[in-house]
Amino acid sequence: MAEEQTVEVEEKKGSKLKIILVAVLAVVLLVGTLVGTLFFAGAFTKAKPEDPDAALEASADGGHGAPKDAHGDKGKDAKGGKDEPPKKKEIPADAQAKFEKSYIDLDSKALVANVSGSKKVMQVSLSLMTLYDDRVAKNVEKHRTALRSAALNVLRQVTEPELTKPDFRIDLAQRLRDRINAELERLEDFGGIEEVFFTEFVYQ
Repeated sequence: MAEEQTVEVEEKKGSKLKIILVAVLAVVLLVGTLVGTLFFAGAFTKAKPEDPDAALEASADGGHGAPKDAHGDKGKDAKGGKDEPPKKKEIPADAQAKFEKSYIDLDSKALVANVSGSKKVMQVSLSLMTLYDDRVAKNVEKHRTALRSAALNVLRQVTEPELTKPDFRIDLAQRLRDRINAELERLEDFGGIEEVFFTEFVYQ
């Protein structure tokens, strides 16, 4: 009777030991599977440090990485396709803020126009003064034909009585400047002509 009880106790102990071993094996398999999955997913690899130059460029671009053009400018201004307007050229040696004056001959050919309501003819040559950079001179060169036509339209409106007025040339120069600037603004969105000078003025 005592032997039967001993056998039963040993069998119970053996079955409990089997259950514990199976549970331990299941836990080990579960942990191994989890570690393997994390390893292959890259959880244990160190992240590469971010390139500081790339980060600075991205932050400067607002994160969009907009490409720069050949001059380093990121696109045009918001007005619809034109570059920034020309800037005045400062004279660096001067203590006070003064700007460099540049002169542009409108053309080597003189402008010839009939005086309105008269048989007299007026012949003038013009020089244009600007305080802005070389883009104004390039615009004048580019649109020389249109600017000559605009100046001739002003000259054709001059009447013979106007020619005798003391301030006639000053007034005419201002009218020519305004008309030429208006034409440049129409063609290039910027005028930049400060004064118009007569290098030749003949009427007969």
